[in-house]
Amino acid sequence: MSEQILVNTTPFETRVAVIEQGTLQEIHIERANQRGKVGNVYLGKVVRVLPGMQSAFVDIGLEKAAFIHIADLRENRIARNNGLPQLQIEKILFEGQPIMVQVIKDAINNKGARLSNQISIAGRILVYMPFDNHIGVSQKIESETDRDRLKEYVSSLIPKDEKGGYIIRTQAEMASEEEIKRDIDYLSLRWRKLQEAIQTQAAPCLIYQDLDLVERVMRDIVTPDTRSVSIDSRSAYQHLVDWAKVYTPEISDKIQHYSGNKPLFDTANIEDEITMALARRVNLKSGGYLMIDQTEALTSIDVNTGGFVGWRNFNDTIFKTNLEASIEIARQLRLRNLGGIIIIDFIDMDNLEHQEAVLSELKKALANDRTRTSLNGFSPLGLVEMTRKRTRDSLTTLLTEPCPTCDSRGYVRTPKTIAYTIMREILREARQFNPKEFRLILSPQVIDLFLDEESNYLAMLDDFIGKPISLEVDNSYTQEMYDIVLL
Repeated sequence: MSEQILVNTTPFETRVAVIEQGTLQEIHIERANQRGKVGNVYLGKVVRVLPGMQSAFVDIGLEKAAFIHIADLRENRIARNNGLPQLQIEKILFEGQPIMVQVIKDAINNKGARLSNQISIAGRILVYMPFDNHIGVSQKIESETDRDRLKEYVSSLIPKDEKGGYIIRTQAEMASEEEIKRDIDYLSLRWRKLQEAIQTQAAPCLIYQDLDLVERVMRDIVTPDTRSVSIDSRSAYQHLVDWAKVYTPEISDKIQHYSGNKPLFDTANIEDEITMALARRVNLKSGGYLMIDQTEALTSIDVNTGGFVGWRNFNDTIFKTNLEASIEIARQLRLRNLGGIIIIDFIDMDNLEHQEAVLSELKKALANDRTRTSLNGFSPLGLVEMTRKRTRDSLTTLLTEPCPTCDSRGYVRTPKTIAYTIMREILREARQFNPKEFRLILSPQVIDLFLDEESNYLAMLDDFIGKPISLEVDNSYTQEMYDIVLL
């Protein structure tokens, strides 16, 4: 599918938009002081082993200790592949042990980064695995003839003394033997430099840093089908051209410098799309809509017909809405970078053929996703369960923070609830203290309530405690904020 890539770069932030058929499909953001750690290799030090959880905490020089699970240890994978019982982590790691590890998942919320000691270094066409002599092929290359051909190519080009293995990426399908050879040489060089760094540095330290965002885009996203890569910074453009000539010469001529007066992202309404991608509601062209809610455990997506009434019968209306929703859901997962468990509540369909068609449409739309997904059928409750690999923060996590007004609940208590809470608190304090007066500092919404609808109850409270209650408004207070001052 033909793609257009827009790169907006500043000293503090780089943003990359991927557009397919005139529609924004992905937005990638990297900030200079918040650069992701996925792909980085560290020489770490084990600080604590947890046998009960079969995990260990590893200091890799970050603010928070990272963790590694037994499933991500190379030694355990080797044992499992040989049919041996699962190893115990306390038999492999011990406190104070230096260990070379790679970040496979960034720190998210309160969880530290997740690690593996199965190191891999990605190139454009191949992924090099220094501790695994296996040659694998991407599942997206479906033709057995192409898979066998590529395996033979790579096997014939690997030096005889090479102990590592490779995974052949999707981009290899259209690559020449010369390009594959160049990728092998590039990856060998990166591995040699990494080994040299280990010999000269002490744990904990960074020994290999993955490419920056724009370079990763050139390596992972840009293909011969990409129409153009437009970048709005002349210096970044020149750097990218120089980099591409060395590592991806076949696509270097697709890079263009954008020098228009209108901001690059405004030419394709990207800013508006980003704003809409932060909203719960996503409108469909037919009049239906999606409601997307992220929680720590999972993401739920609810499909609704909204204002779409169809033109035949109700079942056709539901079917058409669900088909349209399938395509938009796949797009929103990529755009918002949603990961983990995802539950989709399509509008109920009694027709099994309609269910299969909706699942097929969703599967087809997910095929364009570069991130690994797993899709299950309809559950007995009529829900579709799926997973999408989570490696980096979602767009919402990256660009927003919990609301200070509602304390991230998504709603605020009503003025009446606040008023009654205040009156109960005055009763409690009147029993404990003996002030001359209670002064209430309140938001305008609660003040209005006390002066009108709840004025009788406030007067009754005044008489009951035998102390005057005065009101003071503070326009800077949000609805739930108040102070009770004892004078």
